[in-house]
Amino acid sequence: MAKIRKNLFLQGVSGSVGGQLVLRHLRDGRTILCAMPDFSSRKFSGKQISHQQRFQEAAAYARKAAKEQPLYAELAADTMKTAYNIALSDWFHPPAIKRIERQGETLRVQARDNVRVERVWVTVLDGEKVVEQAEAAEVGSDWWQLPAPGAGGRMVVMAKDLAGNVVAMEVDD
Repeated sequence: MAKIRKNLFLQGVSGSVGGQLVLRHLRDGRTILCAMPDFSSRKFSGKQISHQQRFQEAAAYARKAAKEQPLYAELAADTMKTAYNIALSDWFHPPAIKRIERQGETLRVQARDNVRVERVWVTVLDGEKVVEQAEAAEVGSDWWQLPAPGAGGRMVVMAKDLAGNVVAMEVDD
């Protein structure tokens, strides 16, 4: 792969040349010259086909979200990434619940995401029956807080990101 800078002959050229070379322009102004890839004898495994289907779903989300969610454009500013790239990454990376702390009458949840955690909530269960459900409020970077639910039962803490990924962590109270 060759990197081309300030070449008058190749200025503004992109795409394939003679079916053997490919020229690409990057956002930072560089041009990349490389051999044309050959996929003529490629056979995909079941896992690859499954991932391609997931990627199609992610791409559909990213096309729409890159235009509708200004946060993706803000995060892409001054980087080599586009809002589409950030949205695509967000679709593939669900949030993570890092820590759950009970401090007296308060329950604190630390939840992280590569872009943004949109919502955190807690459901208290007695067997399969929902006893209580409460929404947490964001109180700082990665931290969410709500009044601690009553003692007893099983707690399920859930976090949702901007792309709609939901993760749950079960805690015995």
